Amino acid sequence: MDDDVFETTGGSVRGFRVAGDDVVAALGIPYAAPPFGADRFREPRPAAPWSGVRDGTEFGPVAPQSAELPGAPAWSPGDEDVLTVNVWTPAPAGGRLPVLVWLHGGAYTFGSSAQPDFDGTALARAGLVVVTVNYRLGFEGFGHVPETPQAPGAGPATPAFPDNRGLLDQIAALRWVRDNIRAFGGDPENVTLAGQSSGATSVVCLMVADRARGLFRRAIAHSPASPFHTRDIAAATTREIAAAAGCPATPAGLASATPQALVEAADQVVDAYRNDPGSGSRHYDPSLFAPVLDGGTLPTDPLAALAAGAARDVDLLLCHTTEEYWLLDAVGSCARLTTEDQLGRFAHDFGLDVDLLDAYRSPDPALLADDYLALYGDLLFVEFTHRLAEAHAAGGGRTHLSRFDRRRERADGTAVRAWHCADIPFAFGNLDDDHLSFLVGGAPTPEDHALSRRMVGAWAGFAATGDPGWAPMRKDTTGTGRASRVWSPDDQPSSRLRPAPPRSLWAKVDFPLLRP
Repeated sequence: MDDDVFETTGGSVRGFRVAGDDVVAALGIPYAAPPFGADRFREPRPAAPWSGVRDGTEFGPVAPQSAELPGAPAWSPGDEDVLTVNVWTPAPAGGRLPVLVWLHGGAYTFGSSAQPDFDGTALARAGLVVVTVNYRLGFEGFGHVPETPQAPGAGPATPAFPDNRGLLDQIAALRWVRDNIRAFGGDPENVTLAGQSSGATSVVCLMVADRARGLFRRAIAHSPASPFHTRDIAAATTREIAAAAGCPATPAGLASATPQALVEAADQVVDAYRNDPGSGSRHYDPSLFAPVLDGGTLPTDPLAALAAGAARDVDLLLCHTTEEYWLLDAVGSCARLTTEDQLGRFAHDFGLDVDLLDAYRSPDPALLADDYLALYGDLLFVEFTHRLAEAHAAGGGRTHLSRFDRRRERADGTAVRAWHCADIPFAFGNLDDDHLSFLVGGAPTPEDHALSRRMVGAWAGFAATGDPGWAPMRKDTTGTGRASRVWSPDDQPSSRLRPAPPRSLWAKVDFPLLRP
């Protein structure tokens, strides 16, 4: 028998040996049918089986998007077989190993499982079967498609075009894992669902989604982002995108617009918010999509559901970075504020009170831009991560909280930040890829590699047993809790630009942030 050929429910797949021959990868395996044509805007359908042995040496096409990311394929109009998974497994694929399923981030709008950050080789060498997932993004995955009104007295109907199609894709991928992972040496009863940024928020959503119940027993969420949308907000976004695309905001009108047209229309709407300082909270980082509180797949916001014990049987490992928003500033995706008036308007647009704003002001006016980035990063990622940890612990769940704080100086004296996404190459053990040099902040040092080995070990330990190497949070930790583990070269906090303000100042801020 060929150890590199795997038998799945859809057919045989041939993988390939990763350098060193101790890991086999099988890429681009369909877990659902292409979500286009008659299946566009609908729930994912099973993939058609194939005959013969499918080649598994190339990643599948990425979901419709305009982003072109370093080291990853770009989307081309006409690419349709976008619902695929990739698997890395120790060779030979024997036993029943713990499984880690990865959901990439990208503001629900861009990204893919083919990014070099997410190569599963190092984690497979640590004893895991690693699965990475492509799912629908942008309007295709998270846009609201209005329903045709029901006839009087007809009663409720299952939506033909459900919200949260990207989440439904992720659930379909988890079902594929349940049905197929034994062929790759994995244990379908010991699955950890992991993600970062919007992928992390997706993880949290699936923790409380009835349709995902029983498909995973542990969860890892790095830098989950706070916004969720009501159906009214999602419907308003649809009207803006439809207007930009020149089509009616109806099922037929939206279906008449090509995926490329909707991607381009969404980019136009984003640009309009970015160029209009008076457009409210979306001006600062105009992300259009988020999970929708639809009463079905996601009936309520995860904070409330976690606090009520909806996922008490799912172990949770959370992490945030110290300087989340500096990355978004560096790549130009957020507004840049340089005056007190702009900072005050930011606080007003997000409903932040003066005491919280003052706590982030440094004595040096020249650091106002840094004050803003610190406040915005804590608003969108850090405080929400702490709220999730506290809610899950209060609901009876086992919760571990950590912070990524690896900072250093370059030879020219500029800072390498502990910013958004910088933790992921460390946790995956992928520091040496040249495409990640900007994200990591230059060539990794021996101390960086040692830190990466510790983080890989923590993920592997958590996925195997639920223990990442430090104690879980106490149930009564509320409002003052800080990360129990700090990830830095010496496992000690680095010097910050300023002390973190007391978390009690965040008490008046209501999460999730339902952006207008």
